[in-house]
Formats: sequence, structure tokens, C-alpha cells
Amino acid sequence: MIKVMIADDHTIVRDGLKQILAEEEGIQVIGEADNGHDILRMALSQEVDVVVLDISMPGKDGLRVLKELQEEKPSLPVLILTMHSEDQYAIRVMRAGAAGYLTKKSAAGELTAAIRKVANGQKYMTPSLASKLVSTMEKSPDDAPHEDLSDREYQVLCLIAVGKKLKDIGEELCLSPKTVSTYQARIIEKLNVDSTADLIRYAMEKGLVN
Repeated sequence: MIKVMIADDHTIVRDGLKQILAEEEGIQVIGEADNGHDILRMALSQEVDVVVLDISMPGKDGLRVLKELQEEKPSLPVLILTMHSEDQYAIRVMRAGAAGYLTKKSAAGELTAAIRKVANGQKYMTPSLASKLVSTMEKSPDDAPHEDLSDREYQVLCLIAVGKKLKDIGEELCLSPKTVSTYQARIIEKLNVDSTADLIRYAMEKGLVN
């Protein structure tokens, strides 16, 4: 039996995932959480075979949870299931140690196949993601300076790129507007651009916008 934990801040998503997995032989959902703090505590204190993890959650986001699980329980496979496209986060989370990456547009059969595969110690990725990973390895770091951003800076960049205001970004990431503004200034400096408009243009050119 593959024991699974689910972390997503939307109840309807968790309920949908539980319904899908309840119909699968050999897979059992043993826990769920709506935030990063709780899923981290649960995954570290109980026996679990796969954690299905969203990226955008209150408190500790999925990226931080992934990194802490890698430090504390590196053998535990973490499957990222998110609304964010592969272009936005897939390469970053796979590099951070995720066992697989799926978007919420994926079919139910793809989710169950991914869970079985990562539970068996393998990586799960779409052919397009595998191609992107190879391409990234072949590129010079100068071609993608956003890969040098911290996880939080990268999240702020992606939210700025879709037109969110600093106040809204702060609410989504549980940060003050002042802190978000500081991150924005760092990003502008690191990407060597001059304005918010330049950040949006950069994100579009690099395919970071859905």
C-alpha cells in the first residue's frame, strides 16, 4: 500500500484528489494539510511514502517545505502538483529535489501514474520537462539569471509578471508590502533591469508567465 499525504490550501482540491485516489487500488491517503507548517510536521512524524505538495500555500510555501523535507527526510518522494506551468517552477523544484512535477490540468490517470512511479524511487516528468532540463544544463548561467534568484525572490517575480500589485503579493505570500518592495528592488538589481515593466518583459521573454 502506497501511503500518501496531500498538501493544498484549497479544500475542493484536496477533496478532489482524495476522491481520485480512493478509487485506486494500492493507494491510501493517510493525511492532508492546508498549509506548509502542518504538512511538514505530519510528514516528519509519520510513515508516509509520497507527499503530494502544492507550491502556493500560506505560512511555509511548497518550495520551503520541499527543501526542509530534503534536509530532514531525503528519501521521501515529493510530487509537486500545482497550477503553475512547467516554465515557471518545474526546473527549480526538480533541482531542489522534487521527485516529480504535475500541473493541476493533468489527467487523473497521470496523477496516479506519477504517484506510483515516484513511490518506486523513480522521477516523474513529462517529455517536455525532460527536454527543458536537458536544455537548461546545456545553457550558460548568463542565459537565465532568474535561476540565481532565491525561491522567495522568484515567487515575487512570477507574481509581478502576472500583474499583481505589491499589496496583493504580500497577502498571498504572508509578507508586508514593504518586504515585497524590498524583494522587488533586489530582483531588479539581480536581473540588471530598470523597472517593473522591464521585469514583466523579462518574464514574458523567458516564458515565466502562463
